Amino acid sequence: MLEPLRQGLPPLDPAAVSDAASCSLPARYEAVGDARRFTRRTLDQWELGDHFDDICLVVSELVTNALRHAMPAHGVHHGEHNPPVRLHLMRWTERLVCAVRDPSQDSPVARDSDDFSAESGRGLFLVDSFSDSWGWHPMAGTLGGKVVWALFRLQPHAGPAAASTE
Repeated sequence: MLEPLRQGLPPLDPAAVSDAASCSLPARYEAVGDARRFTRRTLDQWELGDHFDDICLVVSELVTNALRHAMPAHGVHHGEHNPPVRLHLMRWTERLVCAVRDPSQDSPVARDSDDFSAESGRGLFLVDSFSDSWGWHPMAGTLGGKVVWALFRLQPHAGPAAASTE
């Protein structure tokens, strides 16, 4: 599912996968708050709370985009029968990936970032600005839809022995 994440990065060692967590989100805009709370709890459990602000902003934008652009218009507010949006958080030793699956196969479209007075349309610009890389790909098989992901490089915690004294 996440093969494109390997482009331009050292290979992912399956033994280095530390943690993974996911949650289904209802097809309602209130789900953005649920996604933020889920992300906070997960990052705290993984002792990555110091990365929360940037990751939470990106998660909020990815989930909002999925709800706004990927869900059928009649189902976003109260649709119980629509396929849910799903948030995945995956952590390797030095990487964290936020991935949002939605039922649409339409490509995410980044809008012109020059118009900062616009009420909407800056989501993917923010994702690009706050993550180290991002992308998307269609799902294969019976699931359908797509996954939009963002990658964060995590700096290893420097202990007292690793601190430099220049």
